[in-house]
Order: sequence, then structure tokens, then C-alpha cells
Amino acid sequence: MSLRAEVADAARRLAAEGLLIGTAGNVSARDADRIAVTGTGVVLGECTAADVTVVSPDGAVLEGDLVPTSELDLHLGVYAGTDAAAVVHTHAPYATAAACVLVELPVLHYQQLLLGGEIPVAPYATFGTPELAAGVLGALKGRQAALMANHGSVAVGASLAKAVENALLLEWLAALHHRASALGTPRVLSQEQQADVITQALTRNYGTTQENARD
Repeated sequence: MSLRAEVADAARRLAAEGLLIGTAGNVSARDADRIAVTGTGVVLGECTAADVTVVSPDGAVLEGDLVPTSELDLHLGVYAGTDAAAVVHTHAPYATAAACVLVELPVLHYQQLLLGGEIPVAPYATFGTPELAAGVLGALKGRQAALMANHGSVAVGASLAKAVENALLLEWLAALHHRASALGTPRVLSQEQQADVITQALTRNYGTTQENARD
């Protein structure tokens, strides 16, 4: 499958999960010096390979008929500043709500450690601007996801599949925070508790399939 088709598939899946709504949001993936990114104005739930444009690291169009997303600078900035292989930017409902209220998403559940711990909220900046791109890159330091104040969220990954998985996890965690807050004051995991989780995960190879030992 071509990189353009993979990005289109990811966009459709995220739309089906309710994270991408209408034309709001964008997805990209890179392979060496080629970056495939959804075009501006594309209805992401209907995205096809033809709706994805390939650009160079400096944003020059290499392939495709559509102008890239207005958030191209954000994607290029993440690629320039990290080793991410894919970037997912959504206006997912719960993550966006959290980004309108919180200064960071605290760790209520150990699954959040897969994203690096507390999720920072990048300062508000107008969409499509270098200021927004810089703020998001700063918030992603040491993290696989970040919230964007009064805007949405960004998730990255070592592969496109992982970036999609991280975006879905971030939305679940934001929904968890919302529901817990409705019941009372959420109980945050301490740094010691988080460290214990990491030790246990490493000891048990958590999150990976393992075969039963046989004589």
C-alpha cells in the first residue's frame, strides 16, 4: 500500500472513531524525505489516496493535486524536531474540551504512561501559524501527545498505526478525566506510583504478546 493510501486509511479510521469530524483535523506520515499529508478542505471520513499530498521536508509539493492542510507547518515542525514517523492532529471532543480548561492532563490511569506521563497543553496560537507549530513541538518534548489550548490535540508515533493508537488513547484518557471529575476530585497517581508501574511493565513485558513456555 502506498504512503498516501495509508494516510487516507488512517484518516477514515479516526473519523469513524469520532476523532476527526468533517474537514477538521489532519494526518501525515513520512518515509525518508517524503511526507504524505491530508489536503486542505478534505472530508476526512471520505479521504482517499488522491486527497493526500506528498511534500518535501521544506513543504514543496512532490505529488498530488490538492493544497496540503493549513496545519502543514505544524507537521513539518514536528518532523524537523522529533523522530516521529507520523502525526495526527484532531479536534476530538473530550481532548478538545480538556484543552479548553486544563493546563495539563494529569495521570489518573497508568495507561497514560504510554504517552509519557502528564500531557502538557501548548499555549494558544492561531491555527496554521509558526507560533502554534513551535508551541506544540515544545509540548511534545518527552511525550507522544500534547493538547493545544482551545484548539485540539496532536499525537505522534514511531509508525502511522502507533500515532493513531496514541490519538485514540489520548481521547480515552480525556474522557476518563471528564467522567472522574463529574464524580468528584480525581485521584492522581503519584510519581512513585508511576515509577512502580514502569518497573512492573518492564518486568512483565507489558503490552507485548508472549508465548507460553513449553518443555
